[in-house]
Amino acid sequence: MNHIIFEDKIFKGINFNSEKLQNGIYENCTFVNCIFSNVDLSGYSFLECEFDQCDLSMVIIKNTTLNEVKIKNCKLLGINFFECNHLFLSVKFEDSQLDFTSFYNLKLKKTIFKNCNLHEVDFSETNLTKSIFDKCNLNRAIFSNTNLTECDFRTSFNYSLDPESNQIKKAKFSLESVSGLLNKYNIKIE
Repeated sequence: MNHIIFEDKIFKGINFNSEKLQNGIYENCTFVNCIFSNVDLSGYSFLECEFDQCDLSMVIIKNTTLNEVKIKNCKLLGINFFECNHLFLSVKFEDSQLDFTSFYNLKLKKTIFKNCNLHEVDFSETNLTKSIFDKCNLNRAIFSNTNLTECDFRTSFNYSLDPESNQIKKAKFSLESVSGLLNKYNIKIE
């Protein structure tokens, strides 16, 4: 299958609901202030790309390749990341809103989530080994059978996870937020 390759291009202020993004391989491209909401990006490849100030809410990413992708200042509501191409999956999130997204059953080792809102995000059965959650709001995020080995939650807040149903060996937590590990016991800590 022949794919069009786009290299080192900058896409700025484009609404891809009205102007279709060509299916292809995007390498070292930058998307600034673009609207992708509800756009079908199935089968596209984004390699070493950056998305800045974009709306990617409800984007469809079936078999989409995301390799060394940086996402910052973006809105990514309701995305099913588990549908993307798992091979070479590598994404960094910064200052973004990822509410209601799902990373179900993905390998996201060493992933960085910096200053992100992760309200009701599903991390069930995800391998997040050595990932960093820096100043993230994890209100009602779902951790079930999740590998959190050596993860860093020290600056994050509003998380609730069961140490008995997740792997948390050598994970780091702040003393102020450690109560999020005890919620299932319905006890009061004063």
